[in-house]
This record gives sequence, C-alpha cells and structure tokens, in this order.
Amino acid sequence: ADIQDVLGKVQGLAGRKTNLAITTNVLIRSEGSEISITATDLETGFKGHYPAAIEASGGIAINAKKLFEIIKEFPTDEISLNETENQWIEISNKNVEFHIMGMNPDEFPDNPAIEDAELFEVDSGSLSKMIDKTIFVSGAGDDRRAHITGALMEILHEDNTPLFRLVATDGSRLTKVDYPFEEGTPLPQIPTAIIPKKGLSEIGKFLEPGGNVKLGIKNNNFIVKKANEIIIVRLLEGDFPKYQDIIVKPEKAFEIKLPKTAFQKTLRRMSILSSENYKGVIFKYEKDRLEIRANNPELGESKEDLSIAFSGDVIEGAFNPRYFLETLAVIEEDTVLIHIVDGERPCLLEGDKDKSFLSIIMPMRI
Repeated sequence: ADIQDVLGKVQGLAGRKTNLAITTNVLIRSEGSEISITATDLETGFKGHYPAAIEASGGIAINAKKLFEIIKEFPTDEISLNETENQWIEISNKNVEFHIMGMNPDEFPDNPAIEDAELFEVDSGSLSKMIDKTIFVSGAGDDRRAHITGALMEILHEDNTPLFRLVATDGSRLTKVDYPFEEGTPLPQIPTAIIPKKGLSEIGKFLEPGGNVKLGIKNNNFIVKKANEIIIVRLLEGDFPKYQDIIVKPEKAFEIKLPKTAFQKTLRRMSILSSENYKGVIFKYEKDRLEIRANNPELGESKEDLSIAFSGDVIEGAFNPRYFLETLAVIEEDTVLIHIVDGERPCLLEGDKDKSFLSIIMPMRI
C-alpha cells in the first residue's frame, strides 16, 4: 500500500514514448531504511522515498506498468523484491511468485541536480486548482510553440502583495490565475518561465488538499518539493505573448451577471448542433435578455433566451461554446460575470467574487 498509489501516478511518465527504452521502467533503490522510486520521461522527472525493510542494498530497473499491475492485484499486504541474477527480479510473498526481467539500473537517466535552489511555499490544494485552471487551455496537437504547449509562471511584486501567477493560451483564449501571498511575504527573485502543460498535468497528480509544497526554479528546471517526493520539469525555451493589456477590463465594457449552471446547460444544448465546420454560436445581448443561437446549414438551427440585466445597444458576436463550457467547469462559484464591449473584441469571463481567475475568449468570424 505504501507504493501502489505512487506507482499508479507515475504511469503517465513511464508510459510516454522517449528515445530511451529504459524510461518505461521505474528505478528502485534501497537507501537505509527506505526505498526510492524514480521515474522520468526525459522532460519530467520524479523521485520519492518510502519505508521498507532493507535486507541488502542495491538497485533495480523494472517495467513500471507490469510492477503496478502486479502490486495492485497482489493478495497480501507485503511484497518482497529481490534481484536474483542477470537483472531478473523476483516479486513474491507466501504462495505468489513473479519473475520479471529487469534492465540495468546504471543506465537509468539521472534527474537534474537542484541542490541550493531557492524555494517558496504555496498551499498544495491551491496549486492543484491553479493547474486545473490552466492546463485545459491547449492548442492543436501539432503546435509546438512554447507559449502554446506551456504555461507562463511568474512572481509579481505589486503593491507589497506578492503574487504567484500562471497564464495559459492557445491563441484563441487565455486564462490567468493568481495565488496571492500575505503582504510583505518574502519571496525569492525567480525569473519568468514557461512550464510544459504536460509537466503541470503530472505535477497535479501528486497534489492533495492540505499542507504546503515548495516551488522553485534552478538550472532551467521547475521544482515541486513535498516532504518525501520531488518533481522536476524541464522548462520550455521561447517567448510568451505580452498578455498584460488583454486582462485589463475595458472601461466601456458591460458587466453581465449569469447563474453558472443555467448558462452551462444552455450552452450544452446549443452545442448539440455543432460540427467540425460549424463550431460557433451567436451571442446576442439586448434589453434584459441574452439570446444564444446556433445555425448549422448541415444540421439545422436552435436558439434559447436567458434573462439578464442589460440596457445597452444590441451587441452580437460569435463564440466557440466549448471555450465557455471548459472555463465554467473550473469556476467554483454559482454566479459568473461576463464583460463584453462589442462583438468584435474579446469577452472576459470570471467568478462573481473570486477575482484570482480570469478567462479571455476571442470572438469567431462566421
């Protein structure tokens, strides 16, 4: 039980194709009164320490997927791992016995050295939510630009209240999420960096509510350190777009309040007629109502009205409803705010009270 959970979490690393066959393995070493488990996909590395009764020191490299499946189905609470000869590994206890061919542990790639890295602390559950509010914004699978495949991380020292911020974009939308510290909290001077969204996704698997984790950057690596586990992600090289102006709410914008659940259900219904060629729906704001309609020449049309407080001139614009639905899924409040100027400019979406998260969605041309 001490290692089953972690072996499940590292399957994403060990299951990723690399140019080294050994990365489908986990490296297990006996160290004093515990074992260490290491996994890597050459971009993201993990190492954790777990209690064990050590009879002899040594190291093994064993297929991560098969070891996890064996341990998950094992009928007893404890297992014995023993290297017999020529990297054959015996996994046994009482009347169950497996013999698995391992690989040379000395060939397993080393994780980067991150000693003396300057670290700062954040709440583990809050970091998990920040990642959830970031990684869903992903572009086309073949787009390898750093600012599309990665999320911007920066520390801002504004008004004596430092912020830890993540920003993500796919070119059609942008999300920004902040973690504010108490006024005067000392933080290291950490450079702005782009973290791969794949790496953030792996980090999220190890974050539980309660307790703090330590973060930092060292030698072009992003570091997340827990009490007995550490994850190291190689940063991306490239430039992130200047996003600061786009997250400022325009003075002329109308602020429209909507019940989140009703808005979600309407968008899902209007998305039924979406297709690859016709993804957009039309948002029409007029006196005290928002009309959302879909028109797909290949399938048909639909429309639905929502009651809103709005008294300006009619505003009409086309948007991808999926972008709204994915954003609404990560907003934790029952009421959301839309900020809109006209049908040609981006729409801003946020929770009614929590201002740490903001989503900007670009209009479509139909």
